Amino acid sequence: METRVKLFLKLAPDTLVHSYKSFNGFVARLTKEESERMKGMDVVVSVIPNRIHSVQTTRSWDFLGFPENVPRTEVESNTIVGVIDSGIWPTSSSFTDGDFGPPPQKWKGTCYNFTCNNKIIGAKYFRLDGDFAEEDRISPTDTTGHGSHCASTAAGNPVRNAYLFGLGLGTARGGVPLARIAVYKVCWTNYCKSADILAGFDAAITDGVDIISLSVGPTKVMHMEYFEDIYAIGAFHAMKRGILTSQAAGNLGPFPYTMSNLAPWFISVAASTIDRKFLTKLQLGNGLIFQGISVNTFSPTQKSYPLIYAGDAPAAGSKSSTSSKSLENYLDGALVKGKIVLCDGYTPSQYVGFASGAAGLIFIFPSTAPLVVADIYALPAISITASDGDTVFSYLRSTSRDYLIYMSCHRLLSNPAATIFTSYEGKDSWAPYIAPFSSRGPNKVTPNILKPDIAAPGVDILAAWSPISPISGVKGDRRVSYFNVISGTSMACPHVTAAAAYVKSFHPNWSPAAIKSALMTTATPMNPVLDVHAEFAYGAGQLNPLKAANPGLVYDAGEYDYISFLCGQGYSSLALEIITGDNSNCTSANKGSVFNLNLPSFALSTPRSSYNNVTFGRTVTNVGSATSTYKATITAYPSSLNVQVLPNVLAFSSFGQMLSFTLKIEGSINADLVSFSLIWDDGTFKARSPVVVYVP
Repeated sequence: METRVKLFLKLAPDTLVHSYKSFNGFVARLTKEESERMKGMDVVVSVIPNRIHSVQTTRSWDFLGFPENVPRTEVESNTIVGVIDSGIWPTSSSFTDGDFGPPPQKWKGTCYNFTCNNKIIGAKYFRLDGDFAEEDRISPTDTTGHGSHCASTAAGNPVRNAYLFGLGLGTARGGVPLARIAVYKVCWTNYCKSADILAGFDAAITDGVDIISLSVGPTKVMHMEYFEDIYAIGAFHAMKRGILTSQAAGNLGPFPYTMSNLAPWFISVAASTIDRKFLTKLQLGNGLIFQGISVNTFSPTQKSYPLIYAGDAPAAGSKSSTSSKSLENYLDGALVKGKIVLCDGYTPSQYVGFASGAAGLIFIFPSTAPLVVADIYALPAISITASDGDTVFSYLRSTSRDYLIYMSCHRLLSNPAATIFTSYEGKDSWAPYIAPFSSRGPNKVTPNILKPDIAAPGVDILAAWSPISPISGVKGDRRVSYFNVISGTSMACPHVTAAAAYVKSFHPNWSPAAIKSALMTTATPMNPVLDVHAEFAYGAGQLNPLKAANPGLVYDAGEYDYISFLCGQGYSSLALEIITGDNSNCTSANKGSVFNLNLPSFALSTPRSSYNNVTFGRTVTNVGSATSTYKATITAYPSSLNVQVLPNVLAFSSFGQMLSFTLKIEGSINADLVSFSLIWDDGTFKARSPVVVYVP
């Protein structure tokens, strides 16, 4: 391949931008014609555009049943978490190194334009096209806060009395606080780009991290073949080196088929809620009080404020339908200044800005949208339900000057007014359930592989922040904090990253697949009544880090298993050889069925009412008691199916012994989705796998 590339570059000098080390690829500036010529070369598997991507806890770890004093091993301090994100804030209390010794001897990384310590042992940045914004710091320093938030959630030090302006007070800590952190800054003010993300993977693999945390994803739904997908490519090469990649499932939910990271060799993480909510009260001029949600750190400076409907205050040249959303620059400043504005629907803070001088904002959520995520705005704000919104709107209209109502003495009734109060903490008794924004399966690329894999807390998470980044994301918001409350699958991902590092600290020689299996088979089942998408919303269930360290059984797999799977999916020997960088090839002997890929989950895509007779093959490894007997149990499933496990008893006589079984599903379904569980139980350990049969 190198010879062909050099010949090509001779025809197009100065086009080579970057050459990756841990996998066979490079970055080049190409015209459309040159790109097509590259695609035509026999040795070129894929030409991937440099697409745009986006960045996708005082309570969350306790909510997971993972207190600060859990058992830990000395290996944790030699575990290195690689965070591919927007960098890190170096002086945060979450990343001080007071009790840390020197970096592990295995570490090969360095620091670029950054002062590391014994906690942050590596720091690099990548912007291969040199496209920097004025606000960017050309270093691994985090200017957005996102990378610091994710890094501290995974491996931050315990910080006592952490809070955001009094909210969320407690100890902020990572799941593996003794672990080291290596950061790879690939996200900047102007997004994250494909070439930089791959460069981050490349460096992390070469440097020798143990786990990769990736809270980054595409800005729109993309169902690409695995070796046209930069995340699948990077994670595959990490897997080859024994590194598990944990990636956020994406924030493009709640509809089906909104997941893009679908490869079986990494773990995809959905976002669930925790039992803490940030609540806010709204009071109208007539005394009515409503409870909504937001993270409002402002205190009212007067008893009440005039209330106006955003649709009645369009800026010059704007329409009422646009101003009603309270988009920045679409409101008439003269009309809304100093007033609380009632807005239709939900608009993220970065698109609202300072709302043309308004005193506050009330967002009315659509009737089908639950109040889940408490957002931070650059001015007082609250989100309320559709029914409460109707009441507020009726009050506004009944007292507005546009609807003059005179009493017998011709006295005008009081003008509409409202007050938004400072937020406070409350309890969500329904938690955990999947957040509406969390991307859903099924798997569009390989329908018979379940995605997402697992769920973890991703709503209203308090963690470290960059003090130079506005907490609302709005430029000009001068509130400074070293901690912030934000939501997203980006926040869920580092929880799973930390749990994976925790498992690895007890089992340093386990493969990425074994660690992934341990996390999935010990996950806590979630309630399908709270989400119609069931396993396509939450995978195996809610993360349980403490149980994952001792799963009893694991479903293991390695590079050969994934290559066999890819061969069975139709990838050519040439593609495999170039991608893997070795002599991998497809023969009739190693074209494996997707039903035999040794995953800790089962999925069957079938036409409605179509008869099926499918057998899944699996092998489990005993990592529990040396001598143990596991019995299989299948939870309730529809009578139209016949489900069998053969054998249904597995008797192990030694630690590390592997035994195989089959799961047979016969029959048809009329529903869109049915799901149940296969549980292996020896009286001490339970390994549970989700089983999903669905109509695509």
